[in-house]
Amino acid sequence: MPGTLFISDLHLDPERPDVTKLFLGFLATRARDADAVYVLGDLFEAWIGDDDASPLNLEVIQGIRACVDAGTPVFLLHGNRDFLLGERFAGQSGCTLLQDPACIDLYGTPTLLMHGDLLCTDDTEYLAFREMVRDSDWQAGLLEKPLAVRREMAAEMRRQSREKTAGKPESIMDVNPGAVRDAMTQHGVVQLIHGHTHRPAVHTLDIAGQAARRYVLGDWYDQGSLLECDRSGCRLHALPL
Repeated sequence: MPGTLFISDLHLDPERPDVTKLFLGFLATRARDADAVYVLGDLFEAWIGDDDASPLNLEVIQGIRACVDAGTPVFLLHGNRDFLLGERFAGQSGCTLLQDPACIDLYGTPTLLMHGDLLCTDDTEYLAFREMVRDSDWQAGLLEKPLAVRREMAAEMRRQSREKTAGKPESIMDVNPGAVRDAMTQHGVVQLIHGHTHRPAVHTLDIAGQAARRYVLGDWYDQGSLLECDRSGCRLHALPL
């Protein structure tokens, strides 16, 4: 029976062609039998604008378009690396961009979808940065710059991010349990799926006296990570490179 597939944090980059090959193979095979595919952010290591027609970007756009044209809808949330993905990308690839957070009906179970960074409320420095780069005026100003300048800026932002991450305690970069409960309570759900933390797991918790689950997707560095859901439940799978 076809299911719905969730992936996140692929961080596609020209320097890791094996991951791109795995993703394109996924789109051409397993995804074609799915009811839908959801990408919960950070599909790309960096996205500097819909006008960047690099070979990698075109290859991924064509792969998603072929999957959509074959009958599988593809939905996409922005992550902290590809927040500039826009309507031009959506139109070319055929995917549907979703707001973060988004609520869906997953085989009768109301389910909250998030990239996951909004749940990391202990990392106040990152949340301030997130607010800045999600501002429409800031983005418009950035997109007015030449591609070469944007590419240099993206590389510098990634370098700074690595330095800052290396100096932070692991606990700060994980989700805050209170933020998880608040988000699930606010949206009236007992099921949450997210990525961002690169810590694949299934967590059980209590939301207003009801048993709840939080599914965390893994990244696509040493292997792929996939959550498959159908009417019988959800299961995490690893995809070997």
